[in-house]
Amino acid sequence: MKRTYQPNKRKMKKTHGFFSRKDGKVLSSRRRKGRKVLSK
Repeated sequence: MKRTYQPNKRKMKKTHGFFSRKDGKVLSSRRRKGRKVLSK
């Protein structure tokens, strides 16, 4: 049986990366909060 977490850098970037976050409201709210890291 495979383990549940199968790391994939490209998929991670596509779903949680900067450019996927840029369109939504996630980035701006994290900026307002003063986050050091905005996205993966």
